[in-house]
Parts: sequence; C-alpha cells; structure tokens
Amino acid sequence: QLQLVESGGGLVQAGGSLRLSCAASGRTNGYGMGWFRQAPGKEREFVGAISRNGINTYYGNSVKGRFTVSRDNAKNMAYLQMNSLKPEDTAVYYCAADLDVSSWSGSYAYWGQGTQVTVSS
Repeated sequence: QLQLVESGGGLVQAGGSLRLSCAASGRTNGYGMGWFRQAPGKEREFVGAISRNGINTYYGNSVKGRFTVSRDNAKNMAYLQMNSLKPEDTAVYYCAADLDVSSWSGSYAYWGQGTQVTVSS
C-alpha cells in the first residue's frame, strides 16, 4: 500500500511560480507518478506524469511549456514545478501513482489528499 501526501500549495499572483511536492510512504521507483487537478464544478484534469525511471514525461495541453514533472526515487518524492501561473490554474492538485503512467485518472490506484493552488489575477 502506497500513501501519498502533497504539499506546497498556496496563493500566488498570476505569472508567479509554485513547486508542489508529493511524498510517498513507500518506495516510488516501482510506480509511475501522475499529477491531476480539479477546479470547482469541473472534471479532474490530467496535468502531467513521469515514468518509473524518470526518463519519460507527459503533459496536458493546458500546461505544456509551463509545468515540469520530476521525481527523486531515492527520497520517494515527486514534484510539480509550476511557472507562469494563470488564474485558470486555480484548482486542487493531486498526485497519484500506479504501475504505469496514464492521462486517465481512472488508471491510478493510489491518490494523495490534494493541495489547493489559488492564482490571483
């Protein structure tokens, strides 16, 4: 059983940056890691994902070029660096884990509790 805890959310002005962290209770090197977000009244949206070995990364169209997914398997951590933030990036951000990465939230077995990111205009 893998437990995930996100941190690093908060309030930031448009154009600013935040770095989210996802701490895992167990070893992460056997899992692909994904990041999703959900704004009020909207469906959960794929943000990005990184393969087990960290070589392959994938991004949702709305964040390409602005967000970067990374991981440190030695520390059992995953990260989401968010730059050039926009008000439409406001959402609860979740990290997730499963054997393989996917842009489909239903494929992930393990989820964190989420961290709120609010971007003011």
